[in-house]
Amino acid sequence: MARSRTPKFDASEVITNEIIRIIERGVLPWRKPWTAGGSSRPLRVGGEPYQGVNNFLLTMRTVMAGHSSPFWMTLPQANALDAKVRKGEKSSVVVYYGQSRKDAGGDEHDRSDGDDRSEEAHIFRFQKSYRVFNACQIDGLPDSFYPNPEPAPEHPSSEPIPHMQAFFDAIDITTVFTGTEAYYLPPVDKVYMPSITRFQDPRNFYGVWAHELAHATKAPHRLNRDFGFSKFGNTSYAREEIVAELTSVFLGQTLGFTAHTLEMNAAYLHNWLRVLRSDKGAIFRHAADAQRACDYLIARSETGRAGRSAEAA
Repeated sequence: MARSRTPKFDASEVITNEIIRIIERGVLPWRKPWTAGGSSRPLRVGGEPYQGVNNFLLTMRTVMAGHSSPFWMTLPQANALDAKVRKGEKSSVVVYYGQSRKDAGGDEHDRSDGDDRSEEAHIFRFQKSYRVFNACQIDGLPDSFYPNPEPAPEHPSSEPIPHMQAFFDAIDITTVFTGTEAYYLPPVDKVYMPSITRFQDPRNFYGVWAHELAHATKAPHRLNRDFGFSKFGNTSYAREEIVAELTSVFLGQTLGFTAHTLEMNAAYLHNWLRVLRSDKGAIFRHAADAQRACDYLIARSETGRAGRSAEAA
């Protein structure tokens, strides 16, 4: 009798299905304001913040589980600190990417070997997964893995938040403040936003602004992001909406707001579900797109502020 084979673990499928189940409940948990131990980003055992899709995944899991520590680590890393994962605790799957070179003879080489002499060598990327636990799931860790939370800042209603306003003002993408709708208009390369006075919570104003500026990064003279012909409700439109949402998540972690749009309805959730159900690799690619957009906006803001400082000197 032939033995039945255990299905190969597919991290992309498992992670995508996890996100689908959450969104089907009608929530986007990463929009909930949060910090864990004073950090707005999930951290590796050494204190480095996670990037891209792992940042997004662990942010979501931190919010849903209510963890008070930002630190995540593997079982061997916990053991190396003479700590123990509590019995029954569930791990979280994260991923990493690498590159290998395969030459014409079929031999594989890690790209880090620096040997690219073969003209017929082919570089390919691969994805692997591993499992991590939050420090709140582990006993015996040093106290430094449980930093004290910082008090939540208070912001006056409908008034600019100075450091956020300065950040956005320095970005060289034209924003026009008018009306009640928020959108990016490609033919004129401008973002249109309602005035901050229309937002009771100014952090929501910056969340919407980040979302629309994320759309502006797709322009050919910026990041040249193109998912094909886009119109309201189609798949290309839905993919771009996911990128803008995640860009706002990542940028908000830096500045202190959460992702926000003027409309949060069943149609918006359907955009996510349609893409994720049809493409298990979508969240990984679009999180990478969003990380690039976030990095681009941060760089443009830093350049703009440096230029203003030079002019004032």
